[in-house]
Amino acid sequence: MVWVVVCVLIALGAFVGITFNELVASRNRVRTAWADIDVQLQRRHDLIPQLAAVVKGYADHENETLVAIAALRAKAQQENSVAEKSAVESQLGAQMNRVIAIQERYPDLKANQNFLELQRELVSTEDKLQAARSAYNDVVRAYNTQIQNFPDVVIAKPFGFRAMDYFQAENTARVKL
Repeated sequence: MVWVVVCVLIALGAFVGITFNELVASRNRVRTAWADIDVQLQRRHDLIPQLAAVVKGYADHENETLVAIAALRAKAQQENSVAEKSAVESQLGAQMNRVIAIQERYPDLKANQNFLELQRELVSTEDKLQAARSAYNDVVRAYNTQIQNFPDVVIAKPFGFRAMDYFQAENTARVKL
């Protein structure tokens, strides 16, 4: 009888240990995927002042849009939660689309090599951001499902594993050319 209890305790301990380690690994995959998004967001934030400087030289009266972009960029860099950051990044993407659209009104800007290079870099960054966001949302979905499924939920709740937010951006957040 003692051997049965010992075997059950060993099996229970192994279950807890293995499940806990799997949950930690899943949470770390989410954090890694977020870091990938963060790299692309930082790249976009780094391009904004350069783009604003080029546009400002050609379109001084577009200052309101440039000020809005600078404010959104600063706000996005201060946000900590995924939900808040995704909302601000959506607004920032929409403003970036407005700056890119300014080129239609200024033929000299449209021909400016610096503007064209920045435009290419933004498109590349937006494509990478889209891929990173998709990968992040996939690992968040897997993680959230894992912590809600039985028997993992028995370990997840007491050890403080909580659902993660998805990074949602509206379609307007993509730079369109």
